Amino acid sequence: MYKPVALSETNYILSSCKIVEGTILKNESLYFEARGLPVADFLIEAYNRWGAQYPKFYKMDQLSKLGWLAADILLKDTLNPRDYKPEDLGLVLSNANSSLDTDLKYFQTTKDFASPSLFVYTLPNIVAGEICIRHHFKGENAFFVSAEFDVDFIQQYVNNLINNNILQFCICGWVDLLGEDYKAVFFLVGKEKQPESIPFTINEINKIYQS
Repeated sequence: MYKPVALSETNYILSSCKIVEGTILKNESLYFEARGLPVADFLIEAYNRWGAQYPKFYKMDQLSKLGWLAADILLKDTLNPRDYKPEDLGLVLSNANSSLDTDLKYFQTTKDFASPSLFVYTLPNIVAGEICIRHHFKGENAFFVSAEFDVDFIQQYVNNLINNNILQFCICGWVDLLGEDYKAVFFLVGKEKQPESIPFTINEINKIYQS
């Protein structure tokens, strides 16, 4: 059980990444834009622009690709996970549609031959697993499903993890995809204030999420 969070303790958003409507923003500045593309093509274009060498990306479902990109861009030039113990790095994510996009695609394959490659992605927390594998996170790993982004809950949950020294850094946020509708908003949160960081408050989270 977590201890109560001391009100005087302030954590900070060290970086943010938002992917929505054919755009990627890092720290609220436009990083990449390719509006009008189907989501599958947009994610591949964004991956190619990012320049990462990670062949497994092509095998992921769309939700995992979306979350993977958001986490990779979020961490770039902000945090090198290999500088810390894997157990000190964690992930707390949420969405509204679980893995429904992949569930529906998998169901269609069962009419002929059920696809094992799709079946492995028929859980929403697989995207979290892909991110943890990529960046060697071995700390707290949680995925919640709710109708909307529950900012109050996520902020309290992450504050508990950091203020009780369970984690040093935590990626948290929203990653949702169903058909052509998608949105990812990730925050990297830590204790130590940096020149570009902002307080990890409900107001600041909402400003980035809703902008």
